[in-house]
Amino acid sequence: MARMDAVSKRTVGKIEKLAEAVLASVKGRKNPFVEIPIRSLANVHFDARKGLVQLGKQKQKRYFFNVAMAKKFMQTFLVSDACKELVESGKTTSIRDLYYITKHSIGETRQNTFEEQDESDPIIEDLEVALDSLREELHLFASRKGSMVGPVTIRDSGDTIDLRRMGSGGWAVPSIVEENVVQIGKHEARYILLIEKDAVWSRFNEDKFWKREKCIIIQGGGQPPRGVRRMVQRLHSELKLPVYVLVDNDPWGFYIYSVMKQGSINLAYESMRMAVPSARFVGLSSFDKDRYELPMNVAIKMDDGDVARARQMLAYPWFTGKQWQREIQEMIRSGVKFELEALSRRGISFITEEYLPKKLKDRDWLE
Repeated sequence: MARMDAVSKRTVGKIEKLAEAVLASVKGRKNPFVEIPIRSLANVHFDARKGLVQLGKQKQKRYFFNVAMAKKFMQTFLVSDACKELVESGKTTSIRDLYYITKHSIGETRQNTFEEQDESDPIIEDLEVALDSLREELHLFASRKGSMVGPVTIRDSGDTIDLRRMGSGGWAVPSIVEENVVQIGKHEARYILLIEKDAVWSRFNEDKFWKREKCIIIQGGGQPPRGVRRMVQRLHSELKLPVYVLVDNDPWGFYIYSVMKQGSINLAYESMRMAVPSARFVGLSSFDKDRYELPMNVAIKMDDGDVARARQMLAYPWFTGKQWQREIQEMIRSGVKFELEALSRRGISFITEEYLPKKLKDRDWLE
């Protein structure tokens, strides 16, 4: 057994407590169960005061002696046992690997503990909410996705990395960026810029926007994965830096911003550790086509799905403000959307040299 830090000891303790409660039920000749908070839209609410999407208090009991629940009950403890072993050994593994670790035939039957990874992934999320522990605290990671550069030094698993000297590729943001793995050191940054796309991020990196502006630029390749969101949240909370989000002018871009700002419905139980309620939207506005004289031949016609999604957003509690209502309504009225790359029509570096500097100087953002 590897020497465990305080977080690991706490995580193992939670897993053991879960198992002990089941053993107590068995000894008392009661039907053993595990209680899990319900992860559904019906049990999610928007806390306007905190500016976060949060999980409610509704829970369900998963019983062993129940035909409909027995398999998931078994799967829950298979996964928890595997995670306990990982934490105690000081090793990490992917959620894909965990699927294979816990998959085997049940006795002499042809039934498997898990048939597909689609079965094991939700069990991991169930365990997270049941234990109130991050997946990363269970020593599980997903494929890394995201790049970061800027005037900051970090320590990653004991190695000191200067993000000022990362070349064209940047530092690949790992899935696990908790304090016991990644520590944030000396910096000269004034703010954090989260960029939706790798191609746009590469333009900002090549133009050394981060050096000129003294900012940290980070991208997640579309919807930022948990590691990127957690990294942004940590940089914001620990360094006290403002966060700006640069995304496309379309419903998907607006959604990416909203997830970064107040969290997502699927991960409502992690909003406090993932979201930045003060994040500002500096992406393409529905009115920028006129402000920056973008020709209509760089516009993309919205399809029925885009329009339906935009109409749904009008009803979201976090988009009920006058500015956002006007923004989304203009998108629907115009029937077109714009990618950030459309700004390249004004010049290859227009976005880094004129567009964003002007937005920030004029405080031309949405909140």
